Amino acid sequence: MSILIGGGSGFVGGELAKVLVKNGLKVILVSRSAGSNKITWKDLEKNGLPKDCSGVVSMAGENILNPFKRWNEDFISEVRSSRIDTTKTLAQAIMQAENKPKVFVSMSGVAYYKPDDIKEYTEESSGGDYDFLSRLTTEWEAAAKLPDSCNVRQIVVRTGVVLGRNGGMIKQIYLPFYMGAGGKIGSGLQWFPWIHVSDVAGIFAYAIQNENVRGVLNAVAPNPITNSQFTSSFAGAMWRPSIFPTPGFMMNALFGAERGKVILEGQKVLPKRTLDSGYKFKYPDIDSACKEIVC
Repeated sequence: MSILIGGGSGFVGGELAKVLVKNGLKVILVSRSAGSNKITWKDLEKNGLPKDCSGVVSMAGENILNPFKRWNEDFISEVRSSRIDTTKTLAQAIMQAENKPKVFVSMSGVAYYKPDDIKEYTEESSGGDYDFLSRLTTEWEAAAKLPDSCNVRQIVVRTGVVLGRNGGMIKQIYLPFYMGAGGKIGSGLQWFPWIHVSDVAGIFAYAIQNENVRGVLNAVAPNPITNSQFTSSFAGAMWRPSIFPTPGFMMNALFGAERGKVILEGQKVLPKRTLDSGYKFKYPDIDSACKEIVC
């Protein structure tokens, strides 16, 4: 049996591939270039799913907080296409397959939920219609929707900020914190819905391999924290101070107001259905996660 991962060459996809291989599954990646256990998106459109494909994962998507890209119409189009078009391609391949896979797991994000200082959000909470990013998650999830006639188990994983030593946010902030120049971002009071990369991979793998898992899962740690609590824990794990704040206007200047609010605003998101499904977090608290990241 093989698992096809669309966008699996990225930070999170690489971690998931390692977990699945460790669990005895073959992994095939869909990426821009072909290679060993890799096919291109054009190959997928032309030839369909591999014959022994038992599961499909969609996790492609341009990094919204790419500091080297300006927030303009071209980049917005790239952000949408890299999520929605790739997911539609995978869904179409599933629908056209003679022997359909058993499961389709698609990535989404907690931007679905509106930032709020007080509200708690679970998978049952409403959202997806208050700004560009929330509407993007709604479209992303809709692109992954298969008709019931396909008889394929479907899961949507809404991820928070993924923390790990080899990519994501940590890669961008590691050096200033190591130099003792880190601190809270903006007010620091905004919620920071986070998750360790090992647990993101773990949730995807758990969803693939457990037939009782269906529907939406929040991929966030079960112990919510604020941005200030995160930066304090991260600096503390390095034995460094956390006393140099980054003003909100600098984030808006760097990323633009639409992207800046991803950092300057936050949601208190809980993984209720994820926990109810039986998944056990490897890093449920920020201190253990940060210690693993910097060790």
